[in-house]
Order: sequence, then C-alpha cells, then structure tokens
Amino acid sequence: MNPSTPAPLRNQNRFGLAWTKVPKIFPPHRLLLVLYCLLVGFSNAPASAATGLTMAWTNNILTITGPDMPGERVEVWYLEAFCRTGSTKRNWSQTTIPHKTELISAQKDGKRLQLRTRVEPDVEVQHTLQAGEDDVEFRLSLKNHGSQFADVDWFQPCIRVGRFTGRDQKTYVPRSFIFTERGLTTLDQTKRTEEAIYRGGQVYVPAGINLEDVNPRPISPEKPVNGLIGCFSSDGKYLLATAWDHTQELFQGVIICIHNDPRVGGLQAGETKTLRGKLYFLKNDPKLLLERYEQDFPRVRP
Repeated sequence: MNPSTPAPLRNQNRFGLAWTKVPKIFPPHRLLLVLYCLLVGFSNAPASAATGLTMAWTNNILTITGPDMPGERVEVWYLEAFCRTGSTKRNWSQTTIPHKTELISAQKDGKRLQLRTRVEPDVEVQHTLQAGEDDVEFRLSLKNHGSQFADVDWFQPCIRVGRFTGRDQKTYVPRSFIFTERGLTTLDQTKRTEEAIYRGGQVYVPAGINLEDVNPRPISPEKPVNGLIGCFSSDGKYLLATAWDHTQELFQGVIICIHNDPRVGGLQAGETKTLRGKLYFLKNDPKLLLERYEQDFPRVRP
C-alpha cells in the first residue's frame, strides 16, 4: 500500500488485501460508447434538415415539403397522362396512352429520386429529380425502343395547389398567373373562353404549337410570352411556379391545379430526347422568379 494514499481512499477487503477507492467518474468504456453513438447519429442524420425542399414519391404522387411551406406540402400527380396528337377535339380516352411509373431509387434525405416510366408500346422514360434550397429540378430522357414512330406528343405533371393557395376551385383562379405581353397576369384577368368538348379550366397555348394538339378544354386567345405558370400562397408571402424547356401548353385545371405540360413531339424508332423542368418555391417576388427562369432556361423564347 502506498503510504501517501489519503486515508479516505484506502481500505482492506475481507481477505485482508489492501485496495484503493477510485473517485466515481464516468467509466472509460461507456464514455467511448457514448461518443461512438453520437458520431454515428450525426453521420446518419438527414442532411436535408432545414436545408430546403425534400421529396417523396408513391402511387404516382410526388410530395414536396420544405420549411415555411404554406399548406405544409405540395402534391404533384406525377404523371397524370401521356397524350397523342389530335387531342383538342377528341374524347380524352382516345388521346391518353397507357403508362406506368415506378420508383427506382430514393435518397434517404429526400433530395434525389429516380423513376422510370414505360409508355406503351415501347417508350421508356428515365426521370431524375433533384431538390434544392427552393426548387426541384426534373431531368428526363425519353427513348423509343420500338421499330415504329411513337406518337407521344406531350404529357401532364399535375400540380395540386389547393393547400398552397388556401382556395377552392372557384376562388384559386385569381391567385394563379401566367406572363403575357402585359407582364404578370392573374388568370382571372386573361381572356377566357367556355366552349370546348369538356367545360371548365382554361388552356394557354404558346406560339408555334398546333391548336389541334392540346387539352380538350376551353382555349384562351391569350398567348403566354414565356413558359411560366404559377400561383400565390394563402398568406401572400410566397409563390409557386413551374417551367420546362419545351412546353405544349399552360393549363389551369379542374381539380385546383396548374400545369406546364411538356412537349415531346413524338419519337422516331430508336430516337432519344431529353427534357428539363423546374418547380420554384420562392418569396413573393415576380422579378426574382423571372430572373431565375431566364437563368435556368436562357434559350427558351416564345
């Protein structure tokens, strides 16, 4: 026994052997275990926490969430339909092409999704979706594996905005907008028509698109000057908008939704085409939206 050991720390066991009390501190092996768990926990923590938008996809519904998102989330019917030419004056069931979309992969942090769509008879669409701080980017590759021309003219991602706008079918139109020669124009201030095979909604067709190949809903004589369509949030603090590098139509739908329906223009046998789109969630600043759009799609002109 070390005679210098303080008396309170010295003692003998029942066998007469001396031992020294050690002050009660955290056992080293437990300390290492705690540190390891903390490190593992931090490494597995979702990287998307408070860093912008995140996504999930199931049963053809793409759900987008983010900090301060009015209505908590935005749902996109992804995808609603693939369409043939000659759609304007024809029954909708004769226009749509059977298709099926499946999830290929999804990052745990909700930042990246990969999907695959098979469009009858032989078209395959590969989708890569990437969520950023305030936008979601869509990159698509469409390939016709068949030996015949595929009349896949355009398709529909349907963005449901009832929760975001806080409005119903009758009242969300004044909260929605496109850009015309007058600048940002809410849809209630556009020239609107009512006659069509199917009543309700309004179709806005860019210059250069055949009016025989769009939605069989009422077509406005108002021409959009760019590929943006959007809406304002219920509290007026934010806007939601979408754009693609090739647009068939902008559409105010009939289930409290807005569309920028991308143009494919058909696929020859063995042909591959690529498309790129964006969904923006921004502060209510139309000037900023235009700047972002022109930066993202510098070659897109009416």
